[in-house]
Amino acid sequence: MEFVHFLQAARRIRPFIHHTPLMRSDFLSEWTGGDVWLKLENQQPTGSFKVRGALNKLSQLSPAEREQGIVTASAGNHALGVAHAAAALGLPQVDIFVPQTAPDAKLNKLRRFPIRLHLAGQTYEDAHQAAADFAAQTGALEISAYDDLDVIAGQGTAGVEIMADLPTAELILLPVGGGGLVSGVATAVCHLNPACHIIGVQPEASPAAQLSFAQDQAIDPYDHAPTIADGLAGGFGVRPFELLRQNPPEIVLVSEAQIRQAIVALLAEQQLVIEPSAATAVAPLLSGAVDVKGKTAVCILTGGNLAMSLLREIITQ
Repeated sequence: MEFVHFLQAARRIRPFIHHTPLMRSDFLSEWTGGDVWLKLENQQPTGSFKVRGALNKLSQLSPAEREQGIVTASAGNHALGVAHAAAALGLPQVDIFVPQTAPDAKLNKLRRFPIRLHLAGQTYEDAHQAAADFAAQTGALEISAYDDLDVIAGQGTAGVEIMADLPTAELILLPVGGGGLVSGVATAVCHLNPACHIIGVQPEASPAAQLSFAQDQAIDPYDHAPTIADGLAGGFGVRPFELLRQNPPEIVLVSEAQIRQAIVALLAEQQLVIEPSAATAVAPLLSGAVDVKGKTAVCILTGGNLAMSLLREIITQ
């Protein structure tokens, strides 16, 4: 993927998103001995970075594709991105499938958009299969949450912003699920600063990216164990894998307890309400699994759509 694809994506989506701030974390810098910054994608209009890829994809649909309707599946944040993009661009027919287990914080936001919301199954894979069946039956265009080059280019604009705002960044830590963000950011950043080290973070319950690179094939779907990081659960896409295959990022795994600790630390020390998937980016710094002493590091906080019931449970524990 050429760098021009990320510049074109940035131009398309600029009217509809925020160039989110980079905030220095005094707490994490002191804790690690590094110079640690937080990329606040939780401040996007939908509370998540996913709106970037959705806007870049939907803004390029032909009139015929717009008329046939679109359908997508999501654990929640991609659904919000598609709903927001469709409303901004005036797309008339949008069907969105999410698991019945999707957090209320995401479902409540989705219900505010003029979409048809379908609750299907218990996992992302269940919702994805339902969306695929719907597309086959109706002719609607299915929009992938991560396995699409236009979506990947949109997500990669977050990396372009990081390099513009902090060109001295030596490491970028970011959550990894299906691979749209890590493949987009890693590819974009490589064009601008090949020395910048990308570290992807996955829950131990769903190490699909780590296994994909170890086995030299994209593993999608992946039968994951239970995790509170619902946005990262499941397989690693073919297109992200192919983009990263020659130069794979380092992948670090974090436990459920470490994810919970990161949520509490971000709330207590930074006054940031961050969802579990996003908190994974900080977890390796708190545990010491990633050493950033003497280095400039950026953690991408990918979303803030945290269910209040989960937050109460974590704080109580």
